[in-house]
Amino acid sequence: MKKYDNYKNSGVEWLGKIPEHWDILPGLSFIYENKDRNKGMIRNTVLSLSYGKIRVKGENELTGLVPESFETYQFVNKGDLIFRPTDLQNDTVSLRSSISEYDGIITNAYLNLRFKSKADSKFYHYFFRSIDNNKIIYGLGSGLRQNISYLDFRRFPFPFPPKEEQTAIANFLDDKTTKIDQAIAIKQKQIELLKERRQILIHKAVTRGLNDKVKLKDSGVEWIGEIPEGWEVKRLKDICSINLNSLPENTNKNLEFKYVDIGSVSLENGIDNVEEYTFKNAPSRARRIAEKGDTIISTVRTYLKAIDFVDEIKSTYVYSTGFAVLHPKVFIYPEFLGNFVRSDAFTEQVTVNSKGMSYPAINSTDIGRLTVVHCGFDEQKQIVKFIETATTKIATAISLKEQEIEKLKEYKMSLIDGVVSGKVKVF
Repeated sequence: MKKYDNYKNSGVEWLGKIPEHWDILPGLSFIYENKDRNKGMIRNTVLSLSYGKIRVKGENELTGLVPESFETYQFVNKGDLIFRPTDLQNDTVSLRSSISEYDGIITNAYLNLRFKSKADSKFYHYFFRSIDNNKIIYGLGSGLRQNISYLDFRRFPFPFPPKEEQTAIANFLDDKTTKIDQAIAIKQKQIELLKERRQILIHKAVTRGLNDKVKLKDSGVEWIGEIPEGWEVKRLKDICSINLNSLPENTNKNLEFKYVDIGSVSLENGIDNVEEYTFKNAPSRARRIAEKGDTIISTVRTYLKAIDFVDEIKSTYVYSTGFAVLHPKVFIYPEFLGNFVRSDAFTEQVTVNSKGMSYPAINSTDIGRLTVVHCGFDEQKQIVKFIETATTKIATAISLKEQEIEKLKEYKMSLIDGVVSGKVKVF
């Protein structure tokens, strides 16, 4: 990357030196706030700011917590920069701004910034992305939650290249960031394929075993298919106990524990996070107890497929009553049960037998009637060892792809930062 021939001190500590021919201007000299409202319902295309992009809301989203009339919403034109000004103190992760590619309306909870003709709005879209990423804006704002208003940007010092240079920079970043995003999308697709491969591998191992030449028979269950001749088909409740232990109501109120709710567990990552409580302060659903070797599976919001195998550390946690805790009987190798329950052969049965549309659920009695298969104890152990080896390799491959994605994201942001601040020359 090239640099400019001559630089000068910008007079702005966080910005440092800028190209000699650039100016520093306050926002009021080229940015103004749009306050036009949708009186008379002139427009009906409702927009929202989500994950750093302006998108059109679908008709199915315009229900529930929406105003009686969209006349209070503000106009948005193509090229407007929409900024979420609230809650700076508590949310330093979300991308707060984006340029609109649509004419429409948006809630007046957002700032709508428009640019005078001497400025290129796309350049300042990237500049706002830079100061958001570098947390420069978090020194602005007022009130307990540090809300920003247009007044904060009126005196904010903006670098101001000549307009033709702003446009050239914006075009350069459009091209480069699009290519980076495409590379990221390819790697994300590769990760999804690896995850699918992992599920296929687990499904095949726990329903077919490791011997490709073994004779097969029909299991009688659509989601399981054919199984080896010597294997057995049983109901889940025949091979494990369900919800064996719970915290009693007379538990010591000062008992401290880590609590696992449904949203903390996923099929892919197991338990991501836990919250600490005392019994007296814990949610009333914090009751399930699991032992080492048990498997937990969500019985509410079953589409989440919140499933995990309980190791020694996790056996000290307390789980939501939204989980069923499966305790394998002596002839079932615990990890084999854990793998079977997380396979498509079982999760598809849970999905089909769940009741309810928005929050599908299955009770413990019905989950106990679902079908499982198993083989001899030693064969179960061999299958588990094979799955552990194969899935570890896949997990390593996924981790490498995720690291590559993070590096691409870091490169993308460093490129934006360097170009909009004049540290890198592209014009």
